[in-house]
Amino acid sequence: MLFDYAMVAAFILLGLFFVFACLTVGRFFRPSIRNFEKSTIYECGERTIGEAWFNFNPRFYILALIFIVFDVEICITIPVVVAVRQWIRQGLGMMAVIEITVFLIFIALALAYVWKNNDINWQKRLDHASPLRENERKYYNY
Repeated sequence: MLFDYAMVAAFILLGLFFVFACLTVGRFFRPSIRNFEKSTIYECGERTIGEAWFNFNPRFYILALIFIVFDVEICITIPVVVAVRQWIRQGLGMMAVIEITVFLIFIALALAYVWKNNDINWQKRLDHASPLRENERKYYNY
């Protein structure tokens, strides 16, 4: 048992040593010429335009979370589908089919809920009868 802990500790130490060694060796080989352009703030290789304090559309994060949910759903579904043959041989085939069907129905209901709330569309339309302030018009792309 102690040998197992020693192996884990050895791997952690080896990983930390590898990271430290790579950073140290890289420091000697990479150029370290300092100038104004290298010191400026950039995002994804683009120069910043305007101030950092502005409203942005948070829909990207909602869509990213929806993608992650369905990605995890696929990761969970594939092993079950692969194991169905073995479960059929053991007499548990119908239970596996019921479990995966209930899971897929749950995911489909989640998609229907997101679709119904219009969260999949990048630009969400608001009720035109309600007056919007000027900053809200910019936020919702009106």
